[in-house]
Amino acid sequence: MEPRHPSDSPEEFVEQIRKEFVDEAVETVQTLDVMLDAGRHGRADPADLVTAFRRSALQLRGQAANLGFRGLSAVAHRLDEYLTAARDPLPPRTWPDLQAFLDVMLQLVEGGQPADADPSAMVRRLPPKLGFDLGDIEVRNVEVMLVMPPGTQTHFVERELQQCGYRVSVVPDTVLAFAMVVQTMPDLVIVSAVMPGLDGIDFAIGLTAMPSTRNIPMAVITSLASDDERLKLLPRKVPILRKGPSFGDDLFAALDNLFLI
Repeated sequence: MEPRHPSDSPEEFVEQIRKEFVDEAVETVQTLDVMLDAGRHGRADPADLVTAFRRSALQLRGQAANLGFRGLSAVAHRLDEYLTAARDPLPPRTWPDLQAFLDVMLQLVEGGQPADADPSAMVRRLPPKLGFDLGDIEVRNVEVMLVMPPGTQTHFVERELQQCGYRVSVVPDTVLAFAMVVQTMPDLVIVSAVMPGLDGIDFAIGLTAMPSTRNIPMAVITSLASDDERLKLLPRKVPILRKGPSFGDDLFAALDNLFLI
């Protein structure tokens, strides 16, 4: 990066950084495109390709978010999520799917789409993540954000939602999820009541109170006792999903009440 000239205003300095980021992002996407072509024709190890794509996606997501490129940040997040379930050998649909991600990202950084284009519309056009191979289940245009820490329980809930045909995005951090909800405007947000950092109940209360997100349906998944004082703080419109044998029934009832079935 070129040193800042004393006469540069803060706005000029930030714009210089944004331009340098765009140049670097274009180079990154073009490099991934070359790797993708090599992988498609058997000239690159699939495991190395997945590692390179995920590393680049994470780097682009953070830098893009910090510099105001909301659309690119959201697409990079989905690219990383897409590859979380990648297995060797990669299924045939991986190659056109990854090409679709790269095409959208290149359009964003080269100006084919506005840098502040609506991320909620873009993510709905992206391929569903790998692992969504559920036979005759139709993938519906319903976006669900699952805010839960990584683990077996999260995987179970994600599969339950996928069996309904929903596209599921998993975010393991409530602070990050706040920004992601505002960016992508999912059709439903499910949060674990107990989360590190910002509590899931506080997260739900905050989203239902904010004018920009109060109409997004929410649900809280928990193993807390029914008479726990924290649960009494939730707005009445937020359904509670109980971990355990009744989870499937609670989930179905919540989806039905929220008109998502």
